[in-house]
This record gives sequence, structure tokens and C-alpha cells, in this order.
Amino acid sequence: MLPIPFLVLLLSSILSPSSAADFCAADLSLPTNPAGFSCKKASTVSTSDFVFSGLGAPGNTNNIVKAAVTPAFTTQFPGLNGLGLSLARLDLAIDGVVPLHTHPAASEVLLVIQGSIEAGFISSSNTVYYKTLSEGDTMVFPQGLLHFQVQSGSTPAVAFATFNSPDPGLQITSLSLFGSSLPSHLVEKVTFLDDAQVKKLKKVLGGTG
Repeated sequence: MLPIPFLVLLLSSILSPSSAADFCAADLSLPTNPAGFSCKKASTVSTSDFVFSGLGAPGNTNNIVKAAVTPAFTTQFPGLNGLGLSLARLDLAIDGVVPLHTHPAASEVLLVIQGSIEAGFISSSNTVYYKTLSEGDTMVFPQGLLHFQVQSGSTPAVAFATFNSPDPGLQITSLSLFGSSLPSHLVEKVTFLDDAQVKKLKKVLGGTG
């Protein structure tokens, strides 16, 4: 038999309204803090905070990598704030590629819904895991590891990604090296490329130095 006082406390905790907030729709008019966006006042929250329609339209793949990523992060989708997740749409035209990159703050799950995508990642021990994904296939990319996606086959590809963070972060290796102001002689040292190759890539990707 449980003591009567304990039963009373247990029942009151079950039956009383929760003191925890159900959600924290982002107030985009306020600056972010280490925990994310501040919450909107309950009186200003609406259904539109929990609905995002932007993933239904193809992204513009008319660029150097022939790829487009349409994010559904907290900035676009305020209802995600505080929930520890986000989404994105990936469009890859013929020969499209998402170069080697990392998400420092999140793991990623990719679901292919059209065409085929060759995708993979490199572990911290330099083991490579890659596969050609067809419609309906899903692949996970562990947090912080270098990974890539490349269109394969004869038709453009579309995929949806989910992340276990409202702000997964992004660092593209080639842009960090050749699209930045890191001096060319240092890029040559850390990549073992010669001066002509480095300057060619910097010209393509907009780097200086």
C-alpha cells in the first residue's frame, strides 16, 4: 500500500495542468540567444506559425553546383523553435552536386523522392560510406562528418532532409578554402595543390588572397 500523502501528491501531479509550455513559437522580431529565439506571446501565436509551404516548390538550380537547398529552419518556420529539429528540400539538376560539407550542430537524414542521388560520408578514421540512393531510399549522415550528394541517373533529383537541430550549421569545404580570404600560399600548404590550381579555384569560387 502506498502512503496516503504520496497518493495525493501523485494524483495531483497527474491531474493538474502541466506547468511546462507546449511550444515556443519564435518571435522573429527579437534577437536570438544561446537557446534560440524568444517565445512569442501566446496571444500572438497563430496556426501559420506551425505551417510552412516553402518545401513544395523547386529551388533554383541555375548556379555553379546545379543544386538548390530550400531550408525550413526556425527563421522560416517559427513553430520549430525549441523543438530540436528542422528540415530542408534538396533539388539537384543534371550533374548537380552538393560538395563536401559538414553540419557542426546536427545529424542529417536524407530521403530521396525523385531520381537518384549518389551520397556518402567520411568517418573520422577516413572510412568512406557511400551508395546510390533511389526513390524511397534514406541515408543518415552523422553529426559533424564530411558528406556529399551528387545527382546520378538521367533525370533531376529531389530529396528532403531532416536535422536534429533547429540550426544545424553549414560549412562547405571548398568554399572555406577557395571562397575565403585565406592566403593562397597557406591554401597550397594545407591542400598540397600548386599555385596555379589554387588561384584557378579562387577565381571560380570568389576567394581572395
